[in-house]
This record gives sequence, structure tokens and C-alpha cells, in this order.
Amino acid sequence: NQIRWLNSNGGLAWATTRCAKSASILYSWAERSEYAAPFVVDADARSNAVVTIDLDERVQASQILSILRAAGYRKLGRNQLRVGVFPSVEPADVMAFTKCVDYVVEHL
Repeated sequence: NQIRWLNSNGGLAWATTRCAKSASILYSWAERSEYAAPFVVDADARSNAVVTIDLDERVQASQILSILRAAGYRKLGRNQLRVGVFPSVEPADVMAFTKCVDYVVEHL
């Protein structure tokens, strides 16, 4: 079913473009953020499958992660967010996720 779904949407080219779009949303958000930054500094070495974002030490990561965990997000062992941007993830959902994180941080 998954392969049929991928092929019906345009195959590998579509899947890689979709992942790159979602990754770009997260990396751009982190680069504009006052409290987040891409974990991998070299843009050419960044993943388009799993995006890792470091959080500034000024931000209480434990509070953010606690709220995100209550919404179903898994915890990592460091002060960062790791987000899968696989083909099945809607880019609009990635954008909504960044807005959720901003909202949580603003209301801490």
C-alpha cells in the first residue's frame, strides 16, 4: 500500500521533493528563531529525512518537551527536537508544528 501510494503521488522524485520541502520549513524556522538552531551547521550536510533542532539553553527544554510529549512527541536525551519529515508527513503539518513550538515557548 505504501509503495502504491508513493508511486501514485509521483514516485521517488515526488517523495524526495516533499521531504526536502518539509525539512526546509523546519530548518528555515530554526534559522529565524531566537531560541532554536539547526543541529547540523553545514546546510549541505543536513538531512531531509530527520531534522534535528537544538534549543537554546535560555529555553526550558524540559517544559517544552513535557508539553509536546503530552501531545504525543517523543523525548530525546539532549536539549533538542528531532522531527521526522518522511513523505507521509504533510508539509502543512510541519509548519503547524513550528507554530505549536513557538506558542509553547511564548507561554512558558
